[in-house]
Amino acid sequence: MSNWQEKRPYGQEAPYIPLWKFKMRFPGIHYRWEWPDYIQGLLMGAVCLSIIPVLMDVLGMPFEVALAIVILNGFLYLWHAWLGDPVVPGWVTPAIPLLIAYVSAFPAGPERMHALIAFELLLGIWCIFLGVTGLANKVISMIPRAIKVGVILGAGVAAIKLVFDIGGRYDTMPITVSICALVALFIMYNPMFRSFAARNKVAGYIANLGILPAIVAAIIIAWAVGEAKFAVEWGISKPAFGQLWRDWVPWGTLGWPSFDMYIKAIPMVLASYIVIFGDAVQCQAIIRDADPYRPDEPVEYDPDRAHIIVGLRNSIMSILGPDISMCGPIWAAMTVVTYERWKKGRDKMDSIFGGVGSFRFGTFTTYWLLPLVTITKPILAAALALTMIIQGFVSVYVGVREARSLTDLGIGGIVAGVLIVRGAAWAFIVGIIAVLVIYGRNFFKGDVEAAPLWAFQVSEKDIATK
Repeated sequence: MSNWQEKRPYGQEAPYIPLWKFKMRFPGIHYRWEWPDYIQGLLMGAVCLSIIPVLMDVLGMPFEVALAIVILNGFLYLWHAWLGDPVVPGWVTPAIPLLIAYVSAFPAGPERMHALIAFELLLGIWCIFLGVTGLANKVISMIPRAIKVGVILGAGVAAIKLVFDIGGRYDTMPITVSICALVALFIMYNPMFRSFAARNKVAGYIANLGILPAIVAAIIIAWAVGEAKFAVEWGISKPAFGQLWRDWVPWGTLGWPSFDMYIKAIPMVLASYIVIFGDAVQCQAIIRDADPYRPDEPVEYDPDRAHIIVGLRNSIMSILGPDISMCGPIWAAMTVVTYERWKKGRDKMDSIFGGVGSFRFGTFTTYWLLPLVTITKPILAAALALTMIIQGFVSVYVGVREARSLTDLGIGGIVAGVLIVRGAAWAFIVGIIAVLVIYGRNFFKGDVEAAPLWAFQVSEKDIATK
């Protein structure tokens, strides 16, 4: 019996230090360090760096200040495994284009930063409140399905718009983005490749890396076609924390947002929270599907705990390093990859906390390694474009499936259009009016007469009537 098997008997979760709703765990003490996941994190750190061009373009930050924000966010990623949340955390990716549009409506400079700070702090407080009270399910059930469809659809279309706007990220590297987007879509969604990957070990590993193969291809293609020039530097990266905390935070020269900024942010907070809640549900589904493979380690996912951690991260970032990527509950692709390795048995990964914790330590290390930062810096715009294209694909797919009827989908389309053009406040107002006019007293229930749109809903209905 190995040392770690002695520490964690069969059928028991990894040891921890109880602390209120949290279960504190530290690598090497409460779970085994997992080198494969750490190395994979080193490679995938390039994806996290891709938010830097957005911080530079939208907020006017210098590269080194934006890097400091990525590092702060990366440190807070570690909190999930430390505090007992068994997932790989990530951005609130679908809401990024919506937040960009929201803050861009304010004049560049202090006012735009105040809009971002007020939004992120309010989002953090809201998530903490829901986590402490356990009201998340009740709150999300109060939002009509058609409006949720519209928010998710709008986020997807906004992500594509962000890439292909005139003068946007596509125009800076059109050949690289075009080829690599096709590579990413082929690897992630082509049924023939997915079938081949299920039979071939190498192809299976590539398929599990998400958009990383496309980012590696971007480095090669951008250099080959002359869309980027590379100059690798050696040493440790030099994030500008001093400048960040002097000029870009509310307790520095910038000052705190006015009260009306927080009021204006409420609709955007609700729109972003719809995405966060969906991510929390996805976390539960991933763990539920993986659980039967590892009876030796029961995995507990507590939505309230996840909400509190997400809330703390957003609140802290709003004060120490306001960030457009926001702090979300899951990086779905890498959580799936980690659980796939965990499912193979205790010899491969002793505890899921070893996998998710080691992975995020890997990405955190990447930010400090100057060679990795400098080799990806010229193609960060392309990396973000790839992320948004894939996110657009997924969000539209999820948004359409969320609809229970064509009427839901029609209302969702209106909400999505208004959301993209006019913002979250207008979208909620228009959505509420449309749902009231069309569904009347069934405002919360939605369409109760139409047949289900999707086969899986028909199956659920048949089962319910038997």
